[in-house]
Amino acid sequence: MSSEKSFVSKAPDIRIKPAKEIKKDKDGKSKILLTIVLILGCITILFPLYMTVIIALKSPSEMTNDITGALSFPKILSLENFAEAMRVTNFWHSLGNSLLITGSAIVISLAVHSMAGYAIGRSMAKHKGFKFIYFYIVSGMFVPFAILMMPLVKETAVMQIDNMFGVILLYVVFYMPMNVMLYSGYLKNIPLAMEEAAEMDGASTWKTYWKIIFPMMKPMHATVAVLTALGTWNDVMTPLVIMSGSDKTTLPLAQLNFQTQFGTNYNLAFASYLLALIPILIFYIICQKQIIGGIANGAVKG
Repeated sequence: MSSEKSFVSKAPDIRIKPAKEIKKDKDGKSKILLTIVLILGCITILFPLYMTVIIALKSPSEMTNDITGALSFPKILSLENFAEAMRVTNFWHSLGNSLLITGSAIVISLAVHSMAGYAIGRSMAKHKGFKFIYFYIVSGMFVPFAILMMPLVKETAVMQIDNMFGVILLYVVFYMPMNVMLYSGYLKNIPLAMEEAAEMDGASTWKTYWKIIFPMMKPMHATVAVLTALGTWNDVMTPLVIMSGSDKTTLPLAQLNFQTQFGTNYNLAFASYLLALIPILIFYIICQKQIIGGIANGAVKG
C-alpha cells in the first residue's frame, strides 16, 4: 500500500488548457509574426528612400565607391543638386506636360469608366450580354503592352494623334478594364432602393446617376484617381513610343534623357527623382482619407 501511495503522489499534474488560452497563444504568435513582416516591409521601403534623400543632398565630392560613403550623412546640406537637376531636365516644362496628361486622364477616366461600370454592374444580373461585355473588358488587363506597342505607334501616326492627346486617349483605354472592375464591384454596396425611389419621383436614369450614384461613389473615385495617376505619372514607354521626336517631354522622359547624359552623376539623378515624387505624393496624401473610406465601405455589403 505504501508503494502505491508513493506512486500516486509522484504522478504529474496534467492540466488541459482551455480553448480561450490556446486561441490567445495563437493570436499572440500571429501578431509577433505580423509585426516582424511589417518591420521588414518598412525597412525595404524606407532604406531606398533614405539613400535617395542622402545622395541627393550630397555633393559629388562626398560620393565614394564603398557602401559607408553612400550611406553616411552629408557634411553640408545643399540644394544645389535640385537646382541643377531642374535646369538640366527643364523641370517646369516637363512638370506641366505631366500634370496636363495625368490630370486629363484622371478626369476622363472618372467620368467614362464610372458610367461604364454603372451600366454594366447594374445590368449584369438582368442580361447575360452585359456579363460577356464585362469579362471582355476586364480581359484587357491581361494583354501586355509589348504586344500592342508597334500597332499603336502605327495607328496613332496614321490618325495623326501621335501627340499628348493620343497619349491621354491611350491611358483612358489602358486603365478602363481595372477601373470598370472596381466600379462594378463597388456598386454592389449601393442599394437599389435609392434608384427605385428616384425613379418613382420621376428622375431619369441620367439624373439618378449624376445626382445620387456618382456622389455616393466618392471613395471609389479617389481610389481610381490615385491608381490611374500613379500609372500615368510614372509611365515611360507610352510617351516614349508615341511622342518620339517631339519636344513635349514628361518628367519620366526628362529623367531618362538626364540619366543618359549624366549616367555617373547619381547626385543629380536622385535629386530629379525626388522632385518628380513630390507632386504625386501630395496627391496621394490628399486622397488617402477617401481611399481608406472606400476600402471600409467596400468590405460591408449594403
